[in-house]
Amino acid sequence: MPKGLFLFFMLLLSLPAHAEDWPTEQWPTGPAITGPALQALEAYAFPPRDDTTRRGIRSDALLVIRDGQLIYERYAGPTNAQTPHLTWSISKSLMATVLGVAYGDGRFRLEDPVAKFYPPLEKHPDLTMADLLHWASGIDWQEDYEYAPLKSSVVAMLYTRGHSDMAAFTADHHSYAAAGQAFRYSSGDTNLLSAALKNIVGAERYPNYPWSALFEPLGIRSAVWETDATGTFVASSYAYLTARDLARIGLLMARDGRWGDKQLLPKDWVVFNREPFIGYRANQDEAVPGGHWWLNRATGGGARPWPDAPADTFAALGHWGQAMYVIPGANLVIVRYGDDRDGSYRHNELLRLALEAFAGSEQP
Repeated sequence: MPKGLFLFFMLLLSLPAHAEDWPTEQWPTGPAITGPALQALEAYAFPPRDDTTRRGIRSDALLVIRDGQLIYERYAGPTNAQTPHLTWSISKSLMATVLGVAYGDGRFRLEDPVAKFYPPLEKHPDLTMADLLHWASGIDWQEDYEYAPLKSSVVAMLYTRGHSDMAAFTADHHSYAAAGQAFRYSSGDTNLLSAALKNIVGAERYPNYPWSALFEPLGIRSAVWETDATGTFVASSYAYLTARDLARIGLLMARDGRWGDKQLLPKDWVVFNREPFIGYRANQDEAVPGGHWWLNRATGGGARPWPDAPADTFAALGHWGQAMYVIPGANLVIVRYGDDRDGSYRHNELLRLALEAFAGSEQP
């Protein structure tokens, strides 16, 4: 065999079997998906929109990434591909991802007491970073919205007496349980993490840290993140991203924290995000908390919360139907923005229909 031909074949053997696609300024696009399964998905996600009563399923955006390629995208209402959409509590998973970069730089450990970084928590000395990431602070907190606003800790934090310094408002609450023992969903826990991050990375770096640590390396250009009056990011609720940019976070997590040839998040951090909190007691139809992400895992002998989706599915979820689903085994990232007000939207139904439309469809 001629030497040049031999070298050519050796080069072919050294290439990966399947070259990975990664977004640059734009997402690479894959083959368009059509057919009855897609029609069924669209009928569910985009029924006639009732803007008068705001009832029913009201999707603002649905975007699907498969194998790193954009294969489906549709918008409704005032939202389009350039709209930074309010993510509500997806912001919590974004903060966990930002913290993962700081963790990888050795700036904190999961077992560190939070008071080390946020002194107002000295009244809760046993509370660790891991406890907050599991929503297991033990701090007495009521996460009610429209249905019990007068008793709601989160409404008071976001809109009334706590809104100028949300972390201090949360830290001033009493405990109802020992830290790390019980799950109680709390936007206050996340804003304590945000306040701790300020001392973890330093006050000078903090205002730009989500961008320099995470958004810019991923090519995210649309991100807006509101702060309270102290300059602390409202990590519980007020990050805004386009659907295309949010999907970059999903792809990072789907690929175990790797972005191109760089391990942006340590693998053990992603494992922590995707492991169920050991102190969780299952409730029917409720996703299982991991490290500030939501998991489709069976716990306590029960069924998976989303039975028609694979067990490796995990998600970032927010108020009024915001969702980003990551399904590593199917190489899928699905972003869904919504304006749902009556609880009619079902995660499992969207996932079932999306898997039928995209996971099993043949590429030309």
